[in-house]
Amino acid sequence: MPYVNVQITKGATRAQKAQLVQEMTDSLVRILGKKPEHTHVVIQEIAEANWGFSGLLTDDWKKKQSRKPTRKI
Repeated sequence: MPYVNVQITKGATRAQKAQLVQEMTDSLVRILGKKPEHTHVVIQEIAEANWGFSGLLTDDWKKKQSRKPTRKI
């Protein structure tokens, strides 16, 4: 019984989450021969203030990115 846990920051639509579930299930069926009815996919949405990378919380990182000047070529 495959169990897939997907953790994402909040903001995905219901349609996007449904597509993730379908495509992950399809991949497990196609690649590993698993039965779709035995496949579980759980999506956990994490608030950006509770997710960090690059030494910053995600919401702080996004604020920092929005303040960066854009380069003209």
